[in-house]
Amino acid sequence: MIHGKFKIQRGFTLVELLVVLVIIASLLSVVLPRYIKSLDKAEESALKSDLATIRISIDRFYSDKGRYPKTLDELVSEKYLRHIPVDPMTKQANWQPIYINMDGEQVVYDIKSNAKGVSIDGSNYQTW
Repeated sequence: MIHGKFKIQRGFTLVELLVVLVIIASLLSVVLPRYIKSLDKAEESALKSDLATIRISIDRFYSDKGRYPKTLDELVSEKYLRHIPVDPMTKQANWQPIYINMDGEQVVYDIKSNAKGVSIDGSNYQTW
């Protein structure tokens, strides 16, 4: 549409669009690694919290009953836990119980994660 000698422009030029895309890409390159690192920290924090919760439940079971549970499911059936938490690293409730022999039977003394890999601080998840 032409009014007199001047033409009304609509839209953006290709150069303007490319400049905007470069700015967005550069901002993402700064923000995205920090976001991913914060997600990893959150998963590690959840793993530490879940391990502590299960360990406290095992200790309370021992304090109340005078023995350790035979399985993790016994913590749920005796209402020390509502459910076995899901390992945030493996996305499954497949914890590795550590058994000891007490009064001639195997009982759950401690728990570890089955997650493979190394945490942000350099320690293996399976050593927590």
